[in-house]
Amino acid sequence: MFVPLYDHNPLEHIPRPYVNWTIILLTSLIWLVFQSDFVVPAYNASILGLGLSPVYLFDGLPPPPDMSLVPEWATLVTYALVHGDLWHLLGNMIFLWVFGDNVEDALGHVRYAAFYALTAAAGGLAHAWMLADSDMPLVGASGAVAGVIGAYLILHPRTKLWILVLGRIPLRLTARWPLLAWVAIQFGSILLQEEGETAWWAHVGGLAAGIILVFVMRRPGVALFDRDLPVGG
Repeated sequence: MFVPLYDHNPLEHIPRPYVNWTIILLTSLIWLVFQSDFVVPAYNASILGLGLSPVYLFDGLPPPPDMSLVPEWATLVTYALVHGDLWHLLGNMIFLWVFGDNVEDALGHVRYAAFYALTAAAGGLAHAWMLADSDMPLVGASGAVAGVIGAYLILHPRTKLWILVLGRIPLRLTARWPLLAWVAIQFGSILLQEEGETAWWAHVGGLAAGIILVFVMRRPGVALFDRDLPVGG
């Protein structure tokens, strides 16, 4: 697997990606205040109250009192604001930092905020549909981040990207290669029925939503597939 470090992709339509920064800051603050045990010892309460539990989303039964911070439908978005641990948070926020600004640039501030919520919900729905009997809360921004990755792949497949492979090898590649490898890993993990803590269906649901939504939500005139780059760019 790889960690994105930097893309050579300046903004064209907005001065700053304020919404992307706000999402990163808000998500990080929620972890620091409610999940780190440094400020408020509310880790379990935040996971249970804001995480998405498929069995309660679909069966119509009320969840236990300690899982009722927000309505069940709202957990389709709030699950993306809480994380299992610091590394879970950092992994998602690094991807969002590198790729989210250019997606916001292509969509605009308001539409990017809606895009992020919709891809989170799509990831949550895919996870809940495929694991409908699970009472294990789904947490993490991975579904929405997968949507951002999908949109970036449609918008900027030819952009040069610095990545860190296996935690130690820096490489500069065209963005489509590591991102397509990431996509392949998600589908491959589902086909191989890999088990563990990773919510593969949430990734695939968010990814599919991001690819579809970028076509209809981008600004008029925004090119797809880096068509505005010169040949060899």
